[in-house]
Amino acid sequence: MLSVVVLISGSGSNLLALLQATKNPLFPAKVLAVGSDKPAPGLEHADLYGVPTFVVEEKHFASRDSWAEKLGENISHLDPDLIILAGFMKVLPKSFVAKFSPRIINIHPALLPNFPGAHAVRDALTSGARETGATVHIVDEGVDTGPILAQEAVTVLPADDENTLHERIKLVEHKLLIDTVKFLASKQLEPSKVG
Repeated sequence: MLSVVVLISGSGSNLLALLQATKNPLFPAKVLAVGSDKPAPGLEHADLYGVPTFVVEEKHFASRDSWAEKLGENISHLDPDLIILAGFMKVLPKSFVAKFSPRIINIHPALLPNFPGAHAVRDALTSGARETGATVHIVDEGVDTGPILAQEAVTVLPADDENTLHERIKLVEHKLLIDTVKFLASKQLEPSKVG
């Protein structure tokens, strides 16, 4: 059974999809806790599923590194096999990545390496791309530059705006994330060893 800590910043739709998947006794992963960098509405999903939560806000710390150290302490004592960034909108400092790598994965709303960063859906629309999608990748010290574990394409429709496109991408993200977690659990390997 793969043990997981999920980090979010917003509504937590990917988190909810994962929590729903864990209700199946055959699903090979368990969410130990859900953390956030602010009092995010998505934490309510964890509450409904009886999963402990924690919030570590950067504004309460003198530096980004000291914030990340406290975030890491909240995770370390749980000793998870995997940390999932599911709509976690902070770039983690190198010290955090070095401590937990390669056990951190991220779900990103684009077909990386295209459209990295916080505005991937808007960037895809602005560029006139006819296709974008979702990517699950291992987190490294760059921004959305780590090794790719899984991707799925989403067609950009002529009438799409940022909201409609993002909602369609989220549906793909949910499935991709669940499938990737299942795959990693079935292999019983560190993500870095999955090719």
